Amino acid sequence: MEILVSSLNGQIPFRRCLRALICVLALCGFSAAAASAQTAAVPSITPQDPPPGSQSKPEKPEFGSHENEMRARLILKEEKKRFDEHLERAREGAQLAAQLSEAYKAKQAFDSEDGKKLERLEKLTKRIRNEAGGSETNPDVKNIPPDMDAAVKRIAEMAEDLRKLVEKTPRHVISAAVIDHANTLIGIIQYVRNSTH
Repeated sequence: MEILVSSLNGQIPFRRCLRALICVLALCGFSAAAASAQTAAVPSITPQDPPPGSQSKPEKPEFGSHENEMRARLILKEEKKRFDEHLERAREGAQLAAQLSEAYKAKQAFDSEDGKKLERLEKLTKRIRNEAGGSETNPDVKNIPPDMDAAVKRIAEMAEDLRKLVEKTPRHVISAAVIDHANTLIGIIQYVRNSTH
């Protein structure tokens, strides 16, 4: 019996050591697994990457995105529409000036309907000047024709020339020629309007 008790006493410390060793190995295994999981969860940061958590937007727009394409198309469509309206004003102005020239040639005077056309022509010409990059200024015209017949003919010629200039000028160009021409035309129109009242 003493042999059995002494052999059991010798096994108890061995079992305790074995159990402690297993626990230590298990803890080391769990620690290694946890450390590995944390390393996999945190992405590596390179110098080109923004710091984690920063909400930085890309500096350049993403090319080919549907939203950017649609936005660009709408902007181009609006610019084309404005340019077409600009061209239409120049064409309408040339047409009104030709009608006024014919009416004056026939009657040697302007009636109230012609007065409205002169006013409309002045407004169109001012709008053309402003759209071309000019500003509201009082035109200083030095070479106004001396008689009404020559002034009306000059209006028709200048309105036609202005139409041609507007048609030749690209959409995004500020044209000094269009602005100067429009200012001269406005001055002659104002002279004719003031002379007919």
